[in-house]
Amino acid sequence: MIGHVRRVQLLALAAGLPGIALALFLLRTSPYGVPVRALLAALVIGTWLALCLRLARHIVYPLQTISNLLAALKEDDFSIRAREADADDALGTVMMEINALSDTLRNQRLGAHEATALLRAVMAEIEVAILAFDSDSRLALINRYGERLLGHPAAELHGLRAGDLGLESALADSATVQDITFPGGAGRWEVRHRRFWQGGTPHELLVLADVSQPLREQEREAWLRLIRVIGHELNNSLAPIKSIAGSLESLMARTTPPDDWRADMQHGLSIIGARAGALSRFTTAYAQLAKLPSPTLRPVSLAPMLRRVISLDGGARVSLSDGPDVDIQADSDQIEQLLINLMRNAAEAAAETGGGVSASWLVNGGVAEIHIDDEGPGLQSRGNLFVPFFTTKAGGSGIGLVLSRQIAEAHGGTLSLDNRAGCRGTRATVRLPLAAGTRGAPKEGA
Repeated sequence: MIGHVRRVQLLALAAGLPGIALALFLLRTSPYGVPVRALLAALVIGTWLALCLRLARHIVYPLQTISNLLAALKEDDFSIRAREADADDALGTVMMEINALSDTLRNQRLGAHEATALLRAVMAEIEVAILAFDSDSRLALINRYGERLLGHPAAELHGLRAGDLGLESALADSATVQDITFPGGAGRWEVRHRRFWQGGTPHELLVLADVSQPLREQEREAWLRLIRVIGHELNNSLAPIKSIAGSLESLMARTTPPDDWRADMQHGLSIIGARAGALSRFTTAYAQLAKLPSPTLRPVSLAPMLRRVISLDGGARVSLSDGPDVDIQADSDQIEQLLINLMRNAAEAAAETGGGVSASWLVNGGVAEIHIDDEGPGLQSRGNLFVPFFTTKAGGSGIGLVLSRQIAEAHGGTLSLDNRAGCRGTRATVRLPLAAGTRGAPKEGA
């Protein structure tokens, strides 16, 4: 097969061949002598060959230059550049485009190197174990924290299977928090893994974050809050009990009790009984909050449930606005208790101002939104709304809203309270997932 260079040379020779043949014919018929004709013929043929070679060189040399430039780009050598040429010239345009390509590749490579260096620095310093496994579950990448956690340098760990490292369950289990013990530490770990592709083969990225310390801090804060609440309630009840018991003891110690000692005894004992009853209600409320059973979920029609809840309290002025006919995925007993709590709170707030209460619902995506609006004074502060046992109502237990939010979250929903926009009062919003098959609900397996 004839190469490109030889083909260019042959085409150049063929282009001049007719003119050379005509020139030789004219020399043959010329009146000059043989030596002169031979000299002119040699001069014409030599000039023809020289021009053909020169033409081939002018065509081939730029192609070789372009090839060298592209080879340099392939080797990440961006220092070699083509000579600037006229932009109106086709070859000059090619050279300018190659220079522009070199600049673009250099900037991209520089950015990639800087991003890689930053990523390596972050992976080396972050207090999270990052590991990558190939399709055979063999370790292909690990950061410095992962090395400390597994107790060996990366060179000794590469190629080991996840089972040999004690991470087989972390790769297989979808649980987000697991109790795992490593040579370099033990505790509760947030486990995240994601599949990625490298070199055409699947890899698994595993991220382990130690959540033991944050969880311990949260548990400590929760215990401190609980102790403060329980201590406050106990002191409120035990202080008067102690005082009255001391007074009654002094009364009984007298040699001659006063005439009204029986009335004093009855009054003191009644106060002690009332405070003991308050403590009993307090512990019962705490048990109710702490032992809420898991909901038994089934499709429940929303509209009849709301009408039934409103009918339970005939004294409450609640107007119901009809919404779409939808089913929610819920435990009807628990959701009814949630709605009763919110309706009563709304009715009590509205009674302070002589206003009314209204309820409505709508569908937003795959969620049913239930709105309970009152015309009460509104919320003065939202900071303590869901603090257990905190209440501003006389005789209140302080667990109604906490229990209601716990019920909503157990159903995969939410509960929020906000002041109404543009008017007086409060809006309670309950969001609950729709039952499968309900219009607007996500399909199973989606």
